[in-house]
Amino acid sequence: MARAIVIVLDSLGIGAAPDADKFDDSGADTFGHIAAERNKSGNAINIPNLLKLGLGEAHRGAVGHYADGITECQTDGAYAWAAEVSSGKDTPSGHWELMGVPVHFDWGYFTNKQDSFPQELLEKIQKQAGTPPSLGNCHASGTEIIQRLGQKHIETGAPIFYTSADSVFQIAAHEQHFGLERLYKLCEQVRELLDEYNIGRVIARPFVGETPEDFVRTANRKDYSVLPPKPTVLNKLENAGGQVIGIGKISDIFAHSGISQSFKGKVLAELMDETLKAMNSAADNSLIFTNLVDFDTLYGHRRNAKGYAEELERFDLWLPKVISAMKEDDLLVLTADHGCDPTWPGSDHTREYVPLLLSGNKIEPKNHGERQSFADLGQTLCRWFQLTPMDEGQAIDI
Repeated sequence: MARAIVIVLDSLGIGAAPDADKFDDSGADTFGHIAAERNKSGNAINIPNLLKLGLGEAHRGAVGHYADGITECQTDGAYAWAAEVSSGKDTPSGHWELMGVPVHFDWGYFTNKQDSFPQELLEKIQKQAGTPPSLGNCHASGTEIIQRLGQKHIETGAPIFYTSADSVFQIAAHEQHFGLERLYKLCEQVRELLDEYNIGRVIARPFVGETPEDFVRTANRKDYSVLPPKPTVLNKLENAGGQVIGIGKISDIFAHSGISQSFKGKVLAELMDETLKAMNSAADNSLIFTNLVDFDTLYGHRRNAKGYAEELERFDLWLPKVISAMKEDDLLVLTADHGCDPTWPGSDHTREYVPLLLSGNKIEPKNHGERQSFADLGQTLCRWFQLTPMDEGQAIDI
């Protein structure tokens, strides 16, 4: 039976979605603006393998023109561009919709830029966890807030609480002075208290260093998500006797539901190495599902277009190895879960189309056009694995 390898280039949007104006994101274009910034330097972004799989054509379909420095390229894969129907532009919603379950309800949010969390909630956390009164309590960038409050955190033992435009409660703490396992325990306690607020994720944000100049977040981030509202393709495949191998933060995003095996990784090279290992060992009827988080956390949120372009080029160099490791009946899918335009104001995700690039020996090169939902991928995977259909999405005819 067939296998599928799905790689999420976390935040690689390809142009403002039809409803981007509702999110103040009209004009956002993660890939297009990265390519434009790179082209200004006199050197076009160098991603021949991604272009061959259809990224340039999918972007042109979404926005109506090629990105700067990119011209028409003969593709050997099928491609499309998909809009999101979920109510938010967050990581869980994007991934769940990709696996056939859009989020039609509204998440809870902490909208106040300062004094973001209700005092009642803070008091409950302090009482249950036995920690000093927290620091932060605001919207913030994760790198900025540890530089500003990290020293006081070390001195007082008070955890740093912050949020963003997403439905999220983030906790930063020092791995040694506070303790990594203690941070994870605190996140579990907070997760239980947030159900009544309908918050999607609690994220542990550990850091190290002894001064603001050298404080740096580590790769021991951990997400505590709620369960998807319905069974996803992952659950269907597991229930049918297949295997789902989650690489990176996939298991956390799905609250470990429908995941047969899970492997972490710190950077692109480690995550891709784990992906290749899984491809070399996974049995038939397996889904290898990888999230490449650094595109989002290191370059999108930090508004680093130059670094984003370089990370795309590093990923592009891995693609020949991935394609060489594919079996005769394998399906490779490259996609994203939202945008995070590094040239856009603020530091939040952006509402954008995402690419759907599909490749394999049995996949005919074809433009499959605009898709009305990320859930079209989930429906396509159901057909690929001969599973019963999902409730939403239209399968791509590959």
